[in-house]
Parts: sequence; C-alpha cells; structure tokens
Amino acid sequence: MSKRKAIYPGSFDPVTNGHLDIIQRALKLFDEVIVLVAANSDKNSLFTPDERVTLLKRALHGLRGVTVQSYKGLTVRFAEKNGVHALIRGIRATSDFDYEFQMALTNRELGKNVDTVFLMPSQSHFYLSSRLIKEIAALGGDFSKYVPKFLVKEIRDRFDS
Repeated sequence: MSKRKAIYPGSFDPVTNGHLDIIQRALKLFDEVIVLVAANSDKNSLFTPDERVTLLKRALHGLRGVTVQSYKGLTVRFAEKNGVHALIRGIRATSDFDYEFQMALTNRELGKNVDTVFLMPSQSHFYLSSRLIKEIAALGGDFSKYVPKFLVKEIRDRFDS
C-alpha cells in the first residue's frame, strides 16, 4: 500500500508554534509530510532558505513522518516530481481564505492531480504569523511563547546586530 503524502509549503521565516501545530495536524491525516521551504528571493527574509531548513529540522527533531526540504519553483511541479497529490495550507481567518482559495484553484489548474487541504490551527495559535513575530522582535517585545524555545535567541540576534 502506498503512503499518503502531503507537502506543507511556506516561507517559515521564522517557523512558529502555529506552523508546528499545522504539521502535527497534517500527520494525523497523512503518513508523510514534506515541509517545503520556499526559496523566494523576492521576500526580505530574516533567515536564508538553508538556515530555515536547519531551524525547521531542529524544531521537528524526533517527529516521525516529516522531512524538510527547500525548493525554488512551483510547488505543484515539486509535488508532481515526487508523486505527492496533496498540499497543506493553514487558514487563520477569512482574509487567509480568500488568498488561499485563489492559490488552490490556480494550483489545481497547473497540477491537475494536486489538491489542497486546508487546516486550521488550534485556538492558541490562531493569530500567529511569521510577520507578526518579526514585528514584535523588531520592536523589542516578548515573542518567546510563539516560537520554539531554541529559536528565541536566533531571532533576537538578527535584530540586535
């Protein structure tokens, strides 16, 4: 029997507890989840794609069924090359849904055999975003409960330098 695989794509800059929550939820539905770090040069990133892969691997250490990779290009092409038929997307609010719905329809048009599965984070992570964490960190606020503990110093160091 073949494994049910899904891809969870994103920038993960930085990875949040909300991202980790979505990954754990996805593992209840799929045998394998590939966390795919977008190597998007258009974004002003806090961490490089390689650093984000390393940080995600550390945050997910010991969690079975998860691999982390980076990829530059269309996610549906990566999915097709790797025999994956499902993309995981986290939805926090209706504003997320509008964008994600358009993206899902576009991905379906580009990759006929790739569907999108929307997952909502738990209530304790509902409002989290990487952008919000970067804003809090840039203003010297306490963001420690929103990211894995080991990542707090890494983020602070980026804003203190």
